[in-house]
Amino acid sequence: MNVQVGNKLIMKKPHPCGATEMLVLRVGMDFRVRCLKCGHEVMVPRNKIEKNIKQIVSQDE
Repeated sequence: MNVQVGNKLIMKKPHPCGATEMLVLRVGMDFRVRCLKCGHEVMVPRNKIEKNIKQIVSQDE
């Protein structure tokens, strides 16, 4: 999966605050993502987040 820093991810499952949009801050074995509604930052393993991605929105759009 081609996910880069700065991309916005639309997730299948919402964050506890209710938002489904996350901003990618770091990519590697773990992803650091920030919720775009409440601003909470989370480190998530790559395999878990790749299963949960519904759509990738590039930073150009």
